Amino acid sequence: MPRVPLPQVRRITYTTNRMAKSSELITDYLSYLEVERNRSERTVKNYDFYLRRFFAWAKDAQPEAITLDMVRAYRIWLNRYKNDQGQGMKKNTQNYHLIALRSFLKYLAKRDIKTLAPEKIELARMPERSVEFLDAPELERLLAAPLDGAKAVDNNVSILQLRDKAILEMLFSTGLRVSELAGLNRKIINLQREEFTVRGKGDKPRVVFMSQQARYWLKQYLDRRRDVEPAIFVSHDRAANGRDTVGGLTPRSIQRTVEHYATAAGITKRITPHTVRHTFATDLLRNGADIRSVQTLLGHASITTTQIYTHITDERLREVYNSFHGKRRKKDG
Repeated sequence: MPRVPLPQVRRITYTTNRMAKSSELITDYLSYLEVERNRSERTVKNYDFYLRRFFAWAKDAQPEAITLDMVRAYRIWLNRYKNDQGQGMKKNTQNYHLIALRSFLKYLAKRDIKTLAPEKIELARMPERSVEFLDAPELERLLAAPLDGAKAVDNNVSILQLRDKAILEMLFSTGLRVSELAGLNRKIINLQREEFTVRGKGDKPRVVFMSQQARYWLKQYLDRRRDVEPAIFVSHDRAANGRDTVGGLTPRSIQRTVEHYATAAGITKRITPHTVRHTFATDLLRNGADIRSVQTLLGHASITTTQIYTHITDERLREVYNSFHGKRRKKDG
């Protein structure tokens, strides 16, 4: 069988004889992100959008023409930008534009292309993030909602109910991102084991653990299946082409499922799969897990991301203080 040659990645030679256009440099940089930095397709597309927006605003300025004053003016433009609905741009979105530009300038510097030093670009200060999570009664109501008081052995429990119960149990048991859950297949998970490996952001592998409840309900669901679809969670729409299954669920489908059962459970605040992920992390920290371990279980590249949960550890510190501080002192009054 003849070998198919791999596509060639074009490299631009930047010399004094020919000034490479900004669009060419961006294309070369995106190839670098994809091939050498192994960035995801989504990241490459986002950086493409952010960079081309900057250079459209800057009228295709050459790298050496990019100055700190130009970046300041661009930041003002981003801050005042309004979309067709008259909505402004969030601070974190503005920062994503600057992160992409800073990374691009760093790449140019590595190639000895004269431009603004990337470290001169500072990001906007972000307000401290707060996370929404389920308290214990809300969590129990959510997890119970798909079966509505029935048991797996009951004949009236449908395969959809079993699937949705398994989805909710897996989300809380593993702390998976919704995209990671949607990407699970039968080859990854062995129900005889309490753990499996998943590849998260940046295609980085991490170990994920399943609780006894999650394994039990996942087994109930898979045992009811009669198809050969590799995806763990699939749609069961008999009206679609007369087939029992129509492929794996999308992240959006799983999100709608979670929202549906949150409403059915009488939870008034907006609940998403990421809310269940926050609840997973909160549960671990409240029960004594250290933040470094939670970072690893969540698959966060930086501890800074995990520190959004410090308010939980602060609560535990308050409990420790109240339990152990000044116990031998006499009380005034």
